[in-house]
Amino acid sequence: MRKSKFTADDHLYLQVADGIEKMIADEILKIGDKLPSVRVLSEEYGISMGTAFQAYYHLEGKGLVESRPKSGYYVRFNHKRYPDLPKMRIPEQITTEVSVKEMIATVYRDMTSKLLMNFAVAVPDFSLLPAAKLNKSVVYALRNAKHHGISYEHTQGNEELRKQIAKLCFNWGGKVTADDVVITAGCMEALILALRTVTKHGDTVAVESPAYFGIYQAMESLGLKVVEVSSDPVTGPDLDCLEKVIDKFTISACLFIPNFNNPLGSCMPDEKKKQLVELINRHNIPLIEDDIYGEMYFGKHRPRTCKSFDTKGLVIHCSSVSKSLAPGYRVGWVIPGKFADKVKQLKMMYTVSSPTLTQAAMAHFLSIGRYEYHLKNLRKALHTQCLRYIQAIMEYFPEDTKVSRPQGGFVLWVELNKKVNAYKVSIDALKHGISVAPGQIFSANCNYSNCLRISYGKPWDEDVEYAMMMLGKVISKML
Repeated sequence: MRKSKFTADDHLYLQVADGIEKMIADEILKIGDKLPSVRVLSEEYGISMGTAFQAYYHLEGKGLVESRPKSGYYVRFNHKRYPDLPKMRIPEQITTEVSVKEMIATVYRDMTSKLLMNFAVAVPDFSLLPAAKLNKSVVYALRNAKHHGISYEHTQGNEELRKQIAKLCFNWGGKVTADDVVITAGCMEALILALRTVTKHGDTVAVESPAYFGIYQAMESLGLKVVEVSSDPVTGPDLDCLEKVIDKFTISACLFIPNFNNPLGSCMPDEKKKQLVELINRHNIPLIEDDIYGEMYFGKHRPRTCKSFDTKGLVIHCSSVSKSLAPGYRVGWVIPGKFADKVKQLKMMYTVSSPTLTQAAMAHFLSIGRYEYHLKNLRKALHTQCLRYIQAIMEYFPEDTKVSRPQGGFVLWVELNKKVNAYKVSIDALKHGISVAPGQIFSANCNYSNCLRISYGKPWDEDVEYAMMMLGKVISKML
């Protein structure tokens, strides 16, 4: 038997598929070109016929190749055909009282309806989550938790869970112990605790623009003002703009999503994260880092965090498993740095402790080593879905549509013709059973009125394709 030229470090079919994908990207193989037959591919790479089929199935799932009956496989799509990126916008440098709640309430009032094709919620589809394995961990927790999980957990959180989270931090270069971690009810509680810790009513916080609407809701509830910092769709917040904002206003904190920002999808290069930390250190401004999407990367390596460059304890790192594993378990955490005592005090004041049973179940799940295995499958699925949704936008939306190119996360940022009102699109789309998030809710000033956020958390199928086609028709009618 001929020995394969590939190593056993990864699945053979993925290595073959990656090689073909690179040839398509480099235009060695052009759209319409016929690919080698399964038999030829098997002989060329020294792999089995089954492995060759898997490689083509994988590329077909990404929409890069197509099978033609009795003819073989052909190149269908090239990444270089991507539409233009959304333009970086320069927001007005003004402090703003926040209020977008009415529009958000309208968009999300039917969030859990099973009748909707929901592109508005940035969560993984249930089919992508390891429900059976999580159930086993819940049963284990019920049988082994002290007092059957009925009693209060420690305010700082389940000790074993904090140990497991400290281990996860090694993936992004963190040197964290269990004592550095405070468990929260999801990432949003972590962010609110961080904001309460470093700000007071009336203070101003710098956020990137566009920014996740939940951040604006949190700001509004705390009586805070925001000033928006322009953000590049690929590399994230503009540090020159941030420096100007700091010079112009009294900034009490910065709140950014450096890895796979929601909604823009940008990822700050590691060197730029280091520069950001150096900037906030010079001005002694706390940085609240929302890293909830950090594990959902499409490349070979997890991007680092701002926290990994923190030497003064000014970076407050917030995250959770809500986007990667179990949204309903509401297990998140904050690594507060020099603000640990204040965060723990606030945690005790407002919630006493997080739910005992879900913490114990999550600690068990993380301890048995299934999380990384699950993440590998989730990343592959999301990358495939991302490509499929972009291709659908190119096919069904107007020609002048611009779309982001995220390298991780769940969402696409779509810029439409200036004649299009995204909020009206969202209302009209609901009539067809389709939910999308209009751009206006991602800015305190209701900017981005011709932009949409579309989640690709749902696996591609005929229903998704039909919904994307109908959404394209709704948009086209406004031109």
